[in-house]
Amino acid sequence: MLSLPEKITFILATLASLAATGLGVRRLARLIGAGYGNPDWRLARKRLGQVVGRLLAFQPVFRFRFWTSLFHAFVGWGFVYYISVNLFDLIHAYDGEFFIPGVAGDVCRLLADVVSVAVLIGMAFLIVRRFIVRPSHLSTRGSTFLHPKARRGIRRDSAIVAGFILAHVGARFTSASLAVAAVGHADGWQPFASVLAGRWPGAQPETLVLGQHIAFWLALGSVLLFLPYFPYSKHVHLFFAPLNYLLKPPRRSMGEMSFQDLNDPTLERFGVSTMQDLGWEQLMDAYACIMCYRCQEVCPAYQTGKLLSPAALEINKRYLLNSVGSALPVTPMIEAVILQEAIWACTACAACVDICPVGDEPMRDILDIRRALSLMENAFPKQLEAAFRGMERAANPWGVPASERMRWAEGLPVPTIGQNPHPEVLWWVGCAPATEIRARRTARAFAQILDAAGVDYAVLGQDEQCTGDAARRAGREDIFFTLARANVDRLDAVRAHRIVTTCPHCLHVLKNEYPAFGGHYQVLHHSQLILELIQLGKLGLDTLDEGILDKVTYHDPCYLGRQNGIIDAPRRMLAATGVIVNEMPHHGMTSFCCGAGGAQMWREEEHGTQRISAVRLAEARATGAATLAVACPFCLAMLSDAANSGSQQMDVMDLAEIVASRLPGATTLSG
Repeated sequence: MLSLPEKITFILATLASLAATGLGVRRLARLIGAGYGNPDWRLARKRLGQVVGRLLAFQPVFRFRFWTSLFHAFVGWGFVYYISVNLFDLIHAYDGEFFIPGVAGDVCRLLADVVSVAVLIGMAFLIVRRFIVRPSHLSTRGSTFLHPKARRGIRRDSAIVAGFILAHVGARFTSASLAVAAVGHADGWQPFASVLAGRWPGAQPETLVLGQHIAFWLALGSVLLFLPYFPYSKHVHLFFAPLNYLLKPPRRSMGEMSFQDLNDPTLERFGVSTMQDLGWEQLMDAYACIMCYRCQEVCPAYQTGKLLSPAALEINKRYLLNSVGSALPVTPMIEAVILQEAIWACTACAACVDICPVGDEPMRDILDIRRALSLMENAFPKQLEAAFRGMERAANPWGVPASERMRWAEGLPVPTIGQNPHPEVLWWVGCAPATEIRARRTARAFAQILDAAGVDYAVLGQDEQCTGDAARRAGREDIFFTLARANVDRLDAVRAHRIVTTCPHCLHVLKNEYPAFGGHYQVLHHSQLILELIQLGKLGLDTLDEGILDKVTYHDPCYLGRQNGIIDAPRRMLAATGVIVNEMPHHGMTSFCCGAGGAQMWREEEHGTQRISAVRLAEARATGAATLAVACPFCLAMLSDAANSGSQQMDVMDLAEIVASRLPGATTLSG
């Protein structure tokens, strides 16, 4: 098809394009390779099949914004198929006699025809949405900190990529229609190209051939022009998103934090202060980011008017990296990538990690920056000082002496490990149920349930300490490290292999973060154990009165549902009491945070337009339920405070309280 001069020109242009692209790719490799740690390529081999299937199905994208995701998938699927289309077109351009014979060729032409139209339709939708409709969630608020080049750069980048895709696919589709017109009759295997071919009536054969040449250069030439720009565009995510899924270090939970051995005398780096401190996977996150703002849309801090935007964090990293050479800059993360106020607005709920369609983890960056602020600069909110002091001196953030650790159990036959040294179940009570007045009711209710079911259990009593969750998520890794080592030693000494707790924060740390210290335990949430007791027939419950069957809604704690996948057990347990749960719009994996996580329990929220707990309570009230069931002492405190501060009252009760109220002879649950 191509003349000899055209063939030579195309080869030279290809070599120049690949050379320029290679420089950009090498720069990316050096930047990411300079990050802390090294990827484990064995993971890629193990995950390859799963990741390929996941990406081809665009499964992560379809969790949110269905129609937008569908049109985006049209473009994505087209990109995958067009790799082979371009290859065959290139071979045909150099060997005009080359065609795929038989049915295989017919099917290839049909797929190319359909895919071309799908891509053009998808791009038309996305262009109208981004540049004309411009929904508010496709950008950040003016108060959100963005790299100086980002606000205009994002739109410019989108325009360049959109122009390239339209030119490339549009030219190739036009070329196919010209080829059909040259034959002189419609091609049943190219129905859409045949329709367009009808637009060239009476065209001379020479004109049609010239048109195909021009279309070829537009289609394939646009690829050569775009390739050198590709490493600098946001669409480099087409390469880095699969790598993210293939190489991301394995996590027991999306909320699990990385281990730092504070006993290592060579350790000089605590958390992340500069871009040079970021891990390779955190740098790769910046290039995998597709700037879709899904993380921002589910972030409770952003949705309540705070300065934090997880999307802006990744975007700022990308633009900062694109503004330097091939060496990581010694640029402070604070002020250059994210504001300090935004760092402390995070509730560590992991909604951003869960929703990201390319596997980015902006929450991990935030918590690592907190480590550096707290340990290296002693720069943390002063309101946290009391909690830190309490954990250091009394092993709990409330600062309650160990001698008062069992006051919650007064009048109840709760055995300690000293009285029952080999229990079937060790109950990790947790600091809140042991010390906070409202949470004590949960502990007492759960004790009644265990006694009613005849469970062989014990508690650590005065020997129990805080797990250190709040300290770790506030950056005080030193406090967490001390508590974790002591707790693991104690749990190993009592051979506690089956542990139950009413606190999802305790559950998360015991189950997912203590293994790094050698502590491996089977950890249950109390909803799981209660459901087990009901199923075994060990716990008889009275059924609810008909009048209140539909007056309960359930709030999934972030650390229980999203971060540990315990979603069904609480609902099945409630169903066993006769409760029908009126679900809130955000439930299960999409649950909206109560506002207490990430050490926010011990400080005031950052300035915003609303309180996170008030937004969540309003959603609960909108269901028409009279009672809000919770499964976490932090959620209980936050949502109870929100309910008591409003004019419309709502009962907030832990699951254990609801079940205890249905024990034979207990007081009926008030509606």
